[in-house]
Amino acid sequence: MKPIRIPIALQQAVMQCLRENLRLAGQHFNYEFPEPALTYRQRGTSAGTAWLEKWEIRINPVLLLANQANFIDEVIPHELAHLLVFRQFGRVAPHGKEWRWMMAEVLKSDPRRTHEFDLTTVRTHTYPYACGCRRHDLTVRRHNRIRRGEATYRCRQCGNILHYDENA
Repeated sequence: MKPIRIPIALQQAVMQCLRENLRLAGQHFNYEFPEPALTYRQRGTSAGTAWLEKWEIRINPVLLLANQANFIDEVIPHELAHLLVFRQFGRVAPHGKEWRWMMAEVLKSDPRRTHEFDLTTVRTHTYPYACGCRRHDLTVRRHNRIRRGEATYRCRQCGNILHYDENA
């Protein structure tokens, strides 16, 4: 995969947000947290990923370029909160009460689990699945995991297991 060039000004804005949020956390805990490694190698529909043991944040460069300010304001605190929660509380539920508290009280950000960015630039082929109430478009990765018997997915609305919809 050819690396995507991120303009220097955008990289600087990302780092400024990261450092400001680290400063907030440092003030709250009276501790100077190390700056996490930041890479622009996240792929797919995830905006970012926190690698807890590596103290690293991976950013999706395509979504960053397409959503610049909103991406920085939402994703950087979200992923940093995962690292901070791991450092302070150990391994807990990814978006549990500790993470929501870290987002709201320490980083002063909205504790939303998922982003609402347009995914047409990063989503390739999807597969139609159905539940009891609607149709779902699953990624190639999730479709393959179901086919190999490694995973099942449920609808968040009705709770039914998703099944491949061959007629769609």
